[in-house]
Amino acid sequence: MPPLSRQQPSAEPSGTSAGPSAVGRRAVLGAAAATAPVLAGLAAATPATAAPTVKPKRPRALPGGGDLGPNVLVFDPSTPNIQGRLDEVFRQQESAQFGTGRYALLFKPGTYHGLNAQLGFYTSIAGLGLSPDDTTINGDVTVDAGWFNGNATQNFWRSAENLALVPVSGTNRWAVAQAAPFRRMHVRGGLNLAPDGYGWASGGYIADSRIDGQVGPYSQQQWYTRDSAIGGWLNAVWNMVFSGVEGAPGTSFPNPPYTTLTTTPISREKPFLYLQGSEFRVFLPEKRTNARGVTWGNGTPRGTSLPLTQFYVARPGVSAATLNQALEQGLHLLLTPGIYRLDQPVRVNRPNTVVLGLGYATLIPDNGVTALTVADVDGVRLAGFLVDAGPVNSATLVEIGPPGASRDHSANPTTVQDVFIRIGGAGPGKATTSLVVNSRHTIIDHTWIWRADHGDGVGWETNRADYGVVVNGDDVLATGLFVEHFNKYDVQWFGQRGRTIFFQNEKAYDAPNQAAIQNGSLRGYAAYRVGDRVTTHEGWGLGSYCYYNVDPTIVQEHGFAAPVTAGVRFHNLLVVSLGGNGQYAHVINNVGAPTSGTSTVPSTVVSYP
Repeated sequence: MPPLSRQQPSAEPSGTSAGPSAVGRRAVLGAAAATAPVLAGLAAATPATAAPTVKPKRPRALPGGGDLGPNVLVFDPSTPNIQGRLDEVFRQQESAQFGTGRYALLFKPGTYHGLNAQLGFYTSIAGLGLSPDDTTINGDVTVDAGWFNGNATQNFWRSAENLALVPVSGTNRWAVAQAAPFRRMHVRGGLNLAPDGYGWASGGYIADSRIDGQVGPYSQQQWYTRDSAIGGWLNAVWNMVFSGVEGAPGTSFPNPPYTTLTTTPISREKPFLYLQGSEFRVFLPEKRTNARGVTWGNGTPRGTSLPLTQFYVARPGVSAATLNQALEQGLHLLLTPGIYRLDQPVRVNRPNTVVLGLGYATLIPDNGVTALTVADVDGVRLAGFLVDAGPVNSATLVEIGPPGASRDHSANPTTVQDVFIRIGGAGPGKATTSLVVNSRHTIIDHTWIWRADHGDGVGWETNRADYGVVVNGDDVLATGLFVEHFNKYDVQWFGQRGRTIFFQNEKAYDAPNQAAIQNGSLRGYAAYRVGDRVTTHEGWGLGSYCYYNVDPTIVQEHGFAAPVTAGVRFHNLLVVSLGGNGQYAHVINNVGAPTSGTSTVPSTVVSYP
């Protein structure tokens, strides 16, 4: 989001302070060359002989495995000048918010000394061991905000995974906003989530990680931590949520605004690339119920693995037809860093298929197609890639299960992890709905779905996107749901027995006036709406912010809307007017005090109904 004129958050390690807001952006561009199979010509016929029957050639079987490409940099402890190469990537990516560069920095098991891996946009760093402790960096993996004058609210699209860090100062700095996961990490020290000088920050997400020291969010407005272990938590601004976290503070919302669940009801960690000897494989962690703490640290992690020979290793420029051919042949997809333009949907029809992106691989649908669809099958894993809307409106960008999907997937659900969607920012993009979930038991584990509020191709109609997430399937669980700036509803939930643990939202900044968001008799569209026919639903730690900077007189009826029934329950809700630019009349339905004046103080509801 653009820098806001509001109170600077306190840097003190206790109490509650007011901070800024986050925004998003979008990367587009990229080249893709689609090739079509050429059929063999027909043999000439003569009057005495009939023309032979010619059958189309079958598509050539695609090989599994392959080269990871020039933007996957693999290091071992003997690699010369690792720091120089890291610095080179950072110089290119530090401020390239809407650039086309994509990088994955992979470290083989071993010990590395004296490194500071600074991460810019579209850069992922990861270890290649089965445990984070297999790959130790005596040094730091750093995200700061020098490129944006100390404001970290636009530090999107970067990640760290599967490493152990021994920070030089004793504390590692990870000052990020949305779409910047910190997964499967072991910090042998503390973790500072604020930029240098404790400037604005708006994030974020930690999972399956152990922080031996304390975590200091300082100016972070909100944060979600899942299935981890921490040495302590120092501060809170508006909304700090924990599930399955050893060492987490107890629930005390709204002062300080901590929401803590002892366990996470269902979780299954993200797939990851690792080395077994000299062979690349992909590890698939098993599903856990009532999870608490990390999945690693006591021997081999639980799960299965696949050799890279069972993956089609895709390179930027490959056609959607080729990706689908690989899937039809039973291969999984490994998307190497870069841009993939699609003239048809990528269709995942087989159960247990893995689609794993490296270095923020980015899918862009052309001509209004859907980027990716999943059949109503068990165990699909989608992880680690971006989807950018194209300039021609797509009805849907990602669809999990076809309309009417009803199969029971409770034993082996589909997971959507670190899959990020954006509309606009680097140029016009449009989509009526970004993510539709029709399949039952789907787990959405960390997604940021964002209609751009800054960059190029941004305007109320220029990057029109009415709905962020629509959930039609029953028994869907969201852990870490970030959805922002949609023209109408950001989230609509029509399935039964849905659950959301942590939600972060900003309403669209650029509504031109009150009439533009009028919703029948209601003033505006809720950020999170539960359908009228839903009888069972539950949410914990949900927040919505408004910043109507085009017309600050706009009144938003409420942040949340739900049927009034005992089975639909919410815990620890808040709404915030950022600097008094627009106001909320209520928190949920007609309950909760209005936001007041220009004070940027949340209005809260601890329990509903």
